[in-house]
Amino acid sequence: MKLNIAALLTVLTFSLYGQSPKVITPRAPLKQDIYLELPIGAIKPKGWLREMLIRQKNGATGKLDELYPLVMGKRNGWLGGDGDQWERGPYWIDGLLPLAYILKDKQLIAKVKPWVEWAINSQQPDGYFGPSKDYAPEHGVQRDNSRDWWPKMVMLKILKQYYMATGDQRVITLFTNYFKYQLKELPLKPLDHWTFWARFRAADNLMVVYWLYNITGEHFLLDLANLLHRQTFDFTNAFLHSDLLSSTGSIHGVNLAQGIKSPIIYYQQHQEQKYVDALNKGLADLKKFNGTANGLYGGDEALHGNSPTQGAELCSAVEFMFSLESALQITGDVDYADHLERIAFNALPSQTTDDYMNHQYFQQANQVMITRHNRNFDVNHSGTDICYGLLTGYPCCTSNMHQGWPKFTQNLWYGTPDKGLAALVYTASEVTATVGDNKKVTIKEITNYPFQEEIKFVIEFDKNEKNVLFPLHLRVPKWCKLATVKVNGEIYYQANGGEIIKLNRKWQSGDIVELTLPMHILKNTWHENSVSVERGPIVYALKIGEAEKWIQNQKDPEHYGKSYLEVTPTTAWNFGLNAAPDKEFSNQFTITTQSISNYPWSQKNAPIILKTKGKSIPEWKLYNEMAGPLPYSVIYNEGVPKQKEEEITLIPYGCTKLRISQFPVIGR
Repeated sequence: MKLNIAALLTVLTFSLYGQSPKVITPRAPLKQDIYLELPIGAIKPKGWLREMLIRQKNGATGKLDELYPLVMGKRNGWLGGDGDQWERGPYWIDGLLPLAYILKDKQLIAKVKPWVEWAINSQQPDGYFGPSKDYAPEHGVQRDNSRDWWPKMVMLKILKQYYMATGDQRVITLFTNYFKYQLKELPLKPLDHWTFWARFRAADNLMVVYWLYNITGEHFLLDLANLLHRQTFDFTNAFLHSDLLSSTGSIHGVNLAQGIKSPIIYYQQHQEQKYVDALNKGLADLKKFNGTANGLYGGDEALHGNSPTQGAELCSAVEFMFSLESALQITGDVDYADHLERIAFNALPSQTTDDYMNHQYFQQANQVMITRHNRNFDVNHSGTDICYGLLTGYPCCTSNMHQGWPKFTQNLWYGTPDKGLAALVYTASEVTATVGDNKKVTIKEITNYPFQEEIKFVIEFDKNEKNVLFPLHLRVPKWCKLATVKVNGEIYYQANGGEIIKLNRKWQSGDIVELTLPMHILKNTWHENSVSVERGPIVYALKIGEAEKWIQNQKDPEHYGKSYLEVTPTTAWNFGLNAAPDKEFSNQFTITTQSISNYPWSQKNAPIILKTKGKSIPEWKLYNEMAGPLPYSVIYNEGVPKQKEEEITLIPYGCTKLRISQFPVIGR
């Protein structure tokens, strides 16, 4: 449905704790029928998600300036100092700022504000902003790339979020002047003039240009958008007409995670089907040639195939999530939400420690030893890449890991062009917005999703408003065979997987919507015909006994931190599953539920436990301190003594440090 011109120019105002940040509707010629970003602070996380954000606050996100002062301290170039002026400072603030404003935490906001103020006040008469002289003391070298386009792209994201939290008009002025500077300078100094990063990551720049255009309507912004697109790596052609995603080493993993959204971002201005097709084919090929059960891909650091022992970078996880969130907002395609939840509910919680103080640079879908050792990765950092630590691997992830959960929170709910609200990604939360004829509504989402099937929405209005007409959009994941919606206890609608349900009706305060998404155990097939065990959005992995040991780093603490965590197995890991047709596969498992903790992401707190029968595979042994090459499924082992069946336990992937999540299948 196309909106009329008056609607296109309308700015929906959301009253939020005395502030008036704004939801911006798209302006012609940009695509109209998209979901609309809500102001930061309109969505409150509840339950385990709020606990994750609190752990970030008390962990590395809230303390990185103290934990990593060499880069994040007062000498950082983005605070006007003579220290690091590259991406790391902005990376940190890109997660810290939304965290601060979502939690409305005064101490965190106080940490954010100097970065924001310095960036705004750094703008020069020609429109440039940011550091002007790059000196990196940790490397002891002078670099002539302080004006590189790439680090500014991260700060553009930060300042956009700052505006969405505060409505500070200085952001609009800075963006307008900087984008005029870009339009003038890019023909002379293109995106890859200083380094190659901006050429692959310019979609982050482009999306802010479109965002500003929707506010100001200045036509030069569309000219800049076309220029940025021409200078950006041609992901559309690469996905549709090249072997980019089937070739090992063809592209840097994080460049891909950020750049994969390029076609769909540009699609907003040029609604040609090829841009949608390019993204969908890119995602399909990425899964086919490099995908693993956790929703990520072998990229350690360049693309490296789909073996479950290849590494997946934490930066890739959070950037891939942001790309999927961006695509979901533009298209409303359920596939993007399903993929987003797969990463968020499996890969993301497993790659940081419970206190959010340490992380893994790379994670493995089949991960049976976490030790300091050089593995068959594209890049090794003195063997520290899969050890948990503050600086293990490479410090880009130390800086960048903070955006995952806050931006996930920000994308739980959207406004809709038909003056309603949409819940497209699920977990316990609360949203406050205006809907319909400028009526304020609060919707409380009460659920233990992704572990349980039921999601309840309680609708509340101020002053007992009655008969408020607005649509409520609800997503049905593709893994769900048949969803049921009840309104006030009565069945209202049933929908197949892959649909978005639109409940357009007159609501009253106290109305309750119940969405049930039945979860069934199913399997997916991966590398060497291995299988993953899944229930709803959760992937289940073999529970392995874990012995943890903190190692004091005597070798190179200045590079990889003063200490790091190694984890070794105390129980067998080399199990295969019995073969069974799809219809019988789920019958092999028994399900046990436990009370759901505020922090469910640990072996001890695993809310769902699956029991099944497996068989050990003696010839599947350690190789290079990893699970050896995956035995091909199905294994019949003619002439070899049959192994006895044993009971094995599977728990949610996100609750594990050691795991097998892609199992060989053994013939009966």
